[in-house]
Amino acid sequence: MIFRLLSSREIPSSIVRCHSLIQYPRKILNSAGADRQLAILRYTRNGRNPRVESFAPKQTIVPTQVQGIAIESGYIDPSTIWRSFLFTVAFTTGTFAGVTIWEYETIRSRAMQALRSKLSLNWFRERAKQQRQEMDQWRREVTGWWNKLSPGERVFAPICALNAIVYGLWRIPSLAPTMVRYFASNPAAKAVCWPMFLSTFSHYSLLHIMANMYVLHSFSHAAVATLGREQFLGMYLSAGVIASFASHVFKTLARQPGLSLGASGAIMGVLAYVCCEYPDTQLSILFLPMYTFSAGAAIKVIMGIDLAGVLMGWKIFDHAAHLGGAAFGLFWCFFGAQNLWPLRERFIGYWHELRGPPKK
Repeated sequence: MIFRLLSSREIPSSIVRCHSLIQYPRKILNSAGADRQLAILRYTRNGRNPRVESFAPKQTIVPTQVQGIAIESGYIDPSTIWRSFLFTVAFTTGTFAGVTIWEYETIRSRAMQALRSKLSLNWFRERAKQQRQEMDQWRREVTGWWNKLSPGERVFAPICALNAIVYGLWRIPSLAPTMVRYFASNPAAKAVCWPMFLSTFSHYSLLHIMANMYVLHSFSHAAVATLGREQFLGMYLSAGVIASFASHVFKTLARQPGLSLGASGAIMGVLAYVCCEYPDTQLSILFLPMYTFSAGAAIKVIMGIDLAGVLMGWKIFDHAAHLGGAAFGLFWCFFGAQNLWPLRERFIGYWHELRGPPKK
């Protein structure tokens, strides 16, 4: 669906498309044989005739050749869920620790710059040197452009750039095996953990990346204005990995191996947070502007569709990943931002003692 934000206290009026983290398209993997299944495994038991099975025997992973790329498919070992779970917990904890250190170092750096500007006798020389450096035309243009961006756009721009770089890497044929192994989440693969994170920056389709970045740009301003850039980045990255974990759990329980990639799991976390934080914001469908509805109702409908997709086995999108990302966004809105984020102050105290007094 494509929505238009009609009114909000802090959310800019814009058009938002609620896209999805899609499973790796079969047409992309093999355009010549789009109707052929990726994993058809044959084996013999007790001398019986070979037969086609949906999954390989236990402890077996069978690579399927698709356009020269080995796609690991077949039996999903349930023990990989524990690996995925531990990685999710470690990554989420590390992410919030990292953004907390980032926040502390930013404040410390600004404080030291202000202190040095008052105490240093060479302040005027340093200021003149800085002004001479800024005379460079290219640097002035970049600095001017960056300063004009809103706080949300300053966070969005690096994320969009990373997604664009990874999209460009997909266009290099020689990198295709590496991209499939590390930039597409697959619970049946040998590399399970890091693809859960890297796949959240990975898009193969131009339409997919454009739609996802459009949604992120539309909602990032409101989310960053409410959370701040550090907390927003922690929530965004964590939502992406948690979405991948939810996809792993569903595929393992449903015995449906497959590749997933895209930023939609993380974006669903941001979307759910904003719709929960501003439930009265009015939305409308782009091509049907006469119909309006609240953001609170919109997120309920979106999550309802994804829940139906999980229960009914739809394979258009990775609905389990959507639900995982959205659930984390709701969790952060109702509980995390008020109860977990303030706990960072204790960690900041430990980090401050570790860093020691600032150098003059």
